[in-house]
Amino acid sequence: MDLHDYKDVAENYDRYLEVMYAHNDHHEHFREFYLDLARRYGSGGVVDVACGTGAVLLYLAERGIEVDGTDLSEEMCKVAKAKAEKLGLPLNIIPADMTKFSSGRKYSLAIIARSGFMHLPNQELQIAALRNLRDQLFPGGILTLNTFDPWPPMQAAQMQTSPEDYSFRLEYVNADGNREKIYNAISYNPYTQQMYGNWKFEEYNDKGEVIGERVRPLLMRQTNRWEMFLLAKLCGFEVLDIYRGYNGDKENLKDPSSAAKFNSNLIWILKRKDD
Repeated sequence: MDLHDYKDVAENYDRYLEVMYAHNDHHEHFREFYLDLARRYGSGGVVDVACGTGAVLLYLAERGIEVDGTDLSEEMCKVAKAKAEKLGLPLNIIPADMTKFSSGRKYSLAIIARSGFMHLPNQELQIAALRNLRDQLFPGGILTLNTFDPWPPMQAAQMQTSPEDYSFRLEYVNADGNREKIYNAISYNPYTQQMYGNWKFEEYNDKGEVIGERVRPLLMRQTNRWEMFLLAKLCGFEVLDIYRGYNGDKENLKDPSSAAKFNSNLIWILKRKDD
């Protein structure tokens, strides 16, 4: 199991992300970014893959976009469905593996927001997901997904750590109204390109005493830019654009040195190629 498969994580996901992003603006304007993509490419329907608790899914639906959602985590889907029902949105939210997902219809835009694609732990699953999602798109359909520029200094540091070398990440108030501190310990394997480790949640009462502790595993895979270009081509896509973050800054696809200039959250815009 991965971090997001646990009920306690799904129930508190929105709460701790709000605190996390308050101190880290890498996701500023991300909902607006996907709304713009949906208005440009989503006339034939949109599917939010790895939709989580519905941050993008609900935002699009509230603004009149025809959108379905899917996530591997049934617990995340339950939270998203409850939020949709509270808003009066009759959405189709399907628990499914993105390597096998099919709703029985086609879409003109598939979105894998934030780090959803990176939770595929090996290249075989990445290929399976890309090929399957291509099959869910109309001819000329668009798939967008995120990767992070691998950052060698960070990778070198993570190669020296163990899954028990915890560092404080943040503090927030959980769904039970208690203070909770999150620590994580992340290591890196350069041979598999995997980041792996644990998140630890410590829960406190009003007296500041620890009343609970939970450890949840995390596994993600780093994908290099050149590798992503090859994966796209292998799986029947062409790269239209790469955005460096959510503020509309595009990468120069003809400048191979650009990868060395930024430590970036990359948003790939891939177009289904047809014979």
